[in-house]
Amino acid sequence: MKKDFTPQDELLFLALGGSGEIGMNVNLYGCQGKWLMVDLGMSFGSNEYPGTELMFADPEFIEERARDLLGIVLTHAHEDHIGAIPYFAADLGVPLYATPFTADLIRRKLDEAGLTREIKLNVIEEDHGQIDIGPFTVTYIPLAHSIAEGNALLIDTPYGRIFHTGDWKLDDEPQIGTPATEEELSEIGDEGVLAMVCDSTNVFNPVPSGSEGAVFRGLLEETQKHSGRRVLVSTFASNVARLKTLGEVARQTNRQLCVAGRSLDRMIEVASANGYLDDFPDTMDFDTAMGLPRGEVMIIATGGQGEPRAALSRIADGNHPLSLDEGDVILFSSRVIPGNDIAIGRVQNQLAERGIVMVTDRQSEIHVSGHPGRPELEALYGWLRPEILVPVHGEIRHMQEQARVGRAAGIAHAVFQKNGDIVRLAPGSPGKIAEVHTGRLVLDGDIIVPSDGDAITMRRRLSRDGLLIVVLDQAGGVQIEGIGLPLDEDYDDFVEEAENDVRTSLGKLKGKRGQDRDAVMEAARLAARRAAQRWSGKKPQTRVIMAGE
Repeated sequence: MKKDFTPQDELLFLALGGSGEIGMNVNLYGCQGKWLMVDLGMSFGSNEYPGTELMFADPEFIEERARDLLGIVLTHAHEDHIGAIPYFAADLGVPLYATPFTADLIRRKLDEAGLTREIKLNVIEEDHGQIDIGPFTVTYIPLAHSIAEGNALLIDTPYGRIFHTGDWKLDDEPQIGTPATEEELSEIGDEGVLAMVCDSTNVFNPVPSGSEGAVFRGLLEETQKHSGRRVLVSTFASNVARLKTLGEVARQTNRQLCVAGRSLDRMIEVASANGYLDDFPDTMDFDTAMGLPRGEVMIIATGGQGEPRAALSRIADGNHPLSLDEGDVILFSSRVIPGNDIAIGRVQNQLAERGIVMVTDRQSEIHVSGHPGRPELEALYGWLRPEILVPVHGEIRHMQEQARVGRAAGIAHAVFQKNGDIVRLAPGSPGKIAEVHTGRLVLDGDIIVPSDGDAITMRRRLSRDGLLIVVLDQAGGVQIEGIGLPLDEDYDDFVEEAENDVRTSLGKLKGKRGQDRDAVMEAARLAARRAAQRWSGKKPQTRVIMAGE
């Protein structure tokens, strides 16, 4: 029988995703028998799970307690905070809450999945909007981030007040939106904050993350340097402030805009519909852009992370309607997401071979992070003055470091937790009280499966060691085929020896064992696999087939 874990007269916190990793943010608050979810995100597939496209935090814990879940409150519209909604929200059966820009993007996801009628989406229209959900009162607090309508959540409960930061930074020139001021945040601190649940992503940065205003000036300066050349800027589609900046840079440098990438088209459409890109210049089609003099066009393109199907990769491969010539310039106005280094390097090497000039944030101030550096963390600690710090949104090293920074800044309690740890925040001394199962799910084709399930585990083994197929016929014949073994010109000799090894092994089976199907198949499997290991150093997955069965 599974333990109940129903929240009693207490305030609990449980991360199902996003604590111990960057991405897949799924957080739960528990109080007086009920749960509230904050964000329902995903990550993109990785080499660790070959053949998969998307990765999710396993929601099994809360699916089993869906009757006690009151709702899902979304902080902002990045995929690692909303991307899993079409896959799990209908099963959870609770309403969603989001501000207009975020809600618009969610609505489009639900439309594509045919779920619009199944999921209630509540739009929080007013600034600093407030909602009452069972024992929780949630107030949206706008903070700067690299997308429109980034918000912290101020969560009032009978046992204390939580400041859940979401993703954030400090920015005196945010370009879009009006984040809460130091005075407003200090007033929240004056009223008392029990716990601050805080983004840890950029804790190792010893300086502030920087301003979008500085990026505007950096992009303007870089573009002005390259008059007479075609300029392409690669950036995250979700960074609406950056899109607004690029529209203004194009205007000031007398360039016309061309946009390459469906996610950019969608983001411009949604941002415009919500009043964030009212002055964005008209864009032109690819043929018109290629017909203009090189110095009169700016291209904004997806693919700065090396994604093979994105516009920039296709331009680098020479199979996109847009093209770049020697001397043209690409401005990488985005950071390298960990794990994408090799893919980005491949694209950049292709471009460099053609004489295309590339500028990154290491050479010019054309990008800033959307997450707080250490000075920003320390400033927010000082304004809010929480009793408890709970680092989230980071790998273990990020969260442990933020806990140290918080303690050094005078926060009384810094609670380290990771996915699956149930933390009691109140009453009493805060700390971990239990641990529940968490895991990862992956989208494999059209099916969501466990990341450690048989299919993915076998595929990983196949990619590492290859496959050996042994066919036995009733006349005693043996045929072997190896797939993915590093033998090349030695392959035929290996097959001959391996087939002889199998015949020899089967010949040693006496009496009833020689007639035992399972014994015969196992002897053949072991003999073939030993031969493969002897020849290649690999231990391939080995399958024996009895012909005629």
